[in-house]
Amino acid sequence: MWHEIYSHFDPVAFTFLGFKIHWYALAYITALLCALYLGRAFVQLEERKNPKAKPFFSLDEKLLFDYFFWVEVGVLLGARIGYILIYVIPYESGAFVFYLTEPWQMFNPYYNGVFVGIRGMSFHGALVGALLASLWFAYRHKKDGVDFWRVMDLVGLSVPLGYVFGRIGNFLNQELVGRETDVPWAISVHGILRHPSQLYEAFLEGVVVFVIVYAYYKIYRERERFCGQIGALFLFAYALMRFVAEFYREPDSQIGFVAFSLSMGQILSLLMAMIALVLFVWRKNWACRSAPSLTKSDL
Repeated sequence: MWHEIYSHFDPVAFTFLGFKIHWYALAYITALLCALYLGRAFVQLEERKNPKAKPFFSLDEKLLFDYFFWVEVGVLLGARIGYILIYVIPYESGAFVFYLTEPWQMFNPYYNGVFVGIRGMSFHGALVGALLASLWFAYRHKKDGVDFWRVMDLVGLSVPLGYVFGRIGNFLNQELVGRETDVPWAISVHGILRHPSQLYEAFLEGVVVFVIVYAYYKIYRERERFCGQIGALFLFAYALMRFVAEFYREPDSQIGFVAFSLSMGQILSLLMAMIALVLFVWRKNWACRSAPSLTKSDL
């Protein structure tokens, strides 16, 4: 049953008013709710520890929900536009002119009159969209004490576990399949046994990354002022885990291996890891002046 799971599993969860609702969509929504729940939990935790101090992550609950809405807009736009720019336009003839003259087609869920949903999202594009939305939000609410770097620390703690559901959604949607293999737990994709790489990514990019950033938060919370270090550590840890997981994931068919037998995802992850490492060292050495000072009586 496991080897042939795709032959027995329907990626469509149910049909509502004629629209097919995929398990992937439900997994994506669950991932978002997980991130929101964890973000709220960390904000409340810090408020309980020091109720008279300014918000530890510079967001109270009201601002958190407002931020969540706008950053999700940035994620969705960035993920889709990034996918088109990175994985479609450079490799499909006529795609540049098509999307330049009809940009709304990036978000058109219909193909030949049939509802197929929106397929193709890029993490790296989503990252850029989220950063731009966060910068805009921090600028807009600067008078409310919102600090971009401290918000990024909250994001670094809240987001990783959401990837578990996102990657499980990829698995259920039968996409981003793994490379050919003969390991006992391989699954058959169109008659070819492959690594369930989506589940590897769920564990590495979700569980392992969360353990890393949460451990750093717990160990160093009483010793230093956080102001971007957790957010940068999250990006660095994710990039490394994504780089490792890509060794088991089939490269995009239209791209293949880019250089040195590395996929596009690995090349982008290496670049992200280098940028994140620089950011981590910078933010650790130059603590934000507006970060709350902690004393033993506060903890």
